[in-house]
Formats: sequence, C-alpha cells, structure tokens
Amino acid sequence: MSGLSELLAADHMNITVILCTYNRCQSLVKALDSVAAQTFSEPVQWDVLVVDNNSRDQTRDVAEDFCRRYPGRFRYLFEPRQGKSYALNTAIGEAKGEVLAFIDDDVIVDASWLQNLTAGVRSGEWVGAGGRILPQWNCVPPSWLPQKEWFGMAPLVMFDLGEESGPLSDAPFGTNMTFHRSMFGKYGTFRIDLGPRPNSEIRDEDTEFGRRLLAAGERIKYEPAAVVHHEVAQKRLKREFFLKWWFDKGRTAVREAGVAPDGEWSINGIPLYLFRRVTVGTLRWIVTFNPSRRFSRKLAVWLASGMMVESFRQSKEIGHKREKVTCV
Repeated sequence: MSGLSELLAADHMNITVILCTYNRCQSLVKALDSVAAQTFSEPVQWDVLVVDNNSRDQTRDVAEDFCRRYPGRFRYLFEPRQGKSYALNTAIGEAKGEVLAFIDDDVIVDASWLQNLTAGVRSGEWVGAGGRILPQWNCVPPSWLPQKEWFGMAPLVMFDLGEESGPLSDAPFGTNMTFHRSMFGKYGTFRIDLGPRPNSEIRDEDTEFGRRLLAAGERIKYEPAAVVHHEVAQKRLKREFFLKWWFDKGRTAVREAGVAPDGEWSINGIPLYLFRRVTVGTLRWIVTFNPSRRFSRKLAVWLASGMMVESFRQSKEIGHKREKVTCV
C-alpha cells in the first residue's frame, strides 16, 4: 500500500468543496444550489466552504442563507485581502476535509460531480483529478469567435478531453479540480503573484499548482464523468475582453516561468524570438480575411506582446536588485 493509501485508510475520508467568490451573488446562488444537490452512492462526509473575497454585494447574505438552510454542510469565511490566491490559501488552512475540491461561483455542477471527481483521490490511486468544463451558451456566438481553436475557447473556460478517463499530462482548470490536502503541505499553496484580481486577468494560479505536481511526478486523473457547466457571460463576448485576456496570459506565462536566461539573445530583457513572433504574427494577421481566423492570429500577437512587456518589466526589476546588491 502506498503512503497516500495508508493515510487515506487511517481515518474516514472527508471532502471540503472550496468556492471563492467576489461580487457575483446572483450566479453564486445557482452554483451553491447545484452543490447542495450532490448525491453519493456511499456514505461520505463532506462540506462546502464559501470564501468571500471582500465582496461589496449581497454575497455574505447568500452564503449565510445556505448555512442556515443546510446546517453543518455550508460554512462562510471572509478574506479581506483582495486576490483569489489569498482566498484559496486561506480556505486550504480552514478546510476540514482531507480531499479538497475546487469550483468557481459562476458554474453549475452535475448531481454526481463531487462523487466522480473525488473517487480516485479518495481511493488513494491519484493525488488529484480534473473534470470536464463545458460552456453554457445563453446567446449566439459571434462570427469572429474562433470556436474550434484554443485562442477562442480558453478565455471562456472550457476543458474537455473527451469521454475516456486517464492520466493528465497538463494541469486541470481551477473551476473543476481536486487534490489531496497533503499535496499542499508537500508542494506549497497557490502563488499570490498569480490569480485574478479586480481589473486584472493575470491568473493561472490553479494550473501552475497542477503543473508543479506533474513536474514532480505526481499522478493527476482526467475524469470526464465529473461535469461542470460554465456560463458564457455576455460581457466576455467582446473583442476587447479577449485581447486583454491573452495579453495578460502572456504576462502570466513570463511570471510563472521567469525571464529568458542570460545566455539567450535579448534586447532590454526581451528575447529575440518574441520580436520575431510578433512580426510574423502581425503579417499573418494582416493578410488573413476569414473573420475568426483573422481574430485568432491577432490574439496570438497580443499573447506575445504581453510576454514582451512582462519580460521587460521583470528584467528591470532584476537589474534594480543587482544594483542594490552592488551598492551594499
């Protein structure tokens, strides 16, 4: 029996569902209703921890109403430090369960979602799992949206690798993932320099943690039977949103991986390959006439531009730190 299996067998397994929320009290009601309706084919102890990340709407009233309606099932926690990673890390410290499942405040989960998502982790076979995230359309997709391409669907939060389960080679998304609690003690918590904040699309705090585990050789399962439906918000179906999202995605990539090594050619800390990528990408964008393909290529340019900006910013910070050390 593996060390994780021994740990699981030592005590009755509990699950804590962690939902961090900010100013989305209306969609929060739908999300919590779907979580409250979870069913299990075996006795399992589980609860839901709602973390209010400094909301200014009726979020607290909504959460406390569920606490009254489902005593012992729902708990409310307030985290005043703005930023989802702060809320997530606080929740990890306050969670009662040995298996932690994560969702967002703008999704609806199937009735068997929690059982299917956590089964492999509860058995000790896997240290984590990620399920399918399917878009829920309330309108007709615009003609410029590249629906069959990653550039089009990633900002809308879709994760669908098909009907067959198996090991993941890339990290799951934060609105439908679970990890054994011990993983956070072993590998640390979510990075606070990543993760969404008001007026910022800097994120990847969730996938960065998953990639950390995969890089260490841990096994994470893809579980297609754990389904989350993510509503496509009307405000996201604007070109400006997609451009900002991919620009910040580029900045996030550099924050996560760091700037180019000193041995690589660069100008002001910006690797030369990014200049080439922006130049070639811009030419492809200009000569493309199909609306969705044209916009997809424009998004690729914005992604590379975000990487350039963040590379320049970080190289300056590194330079300032070296100057301080030299002065001392």
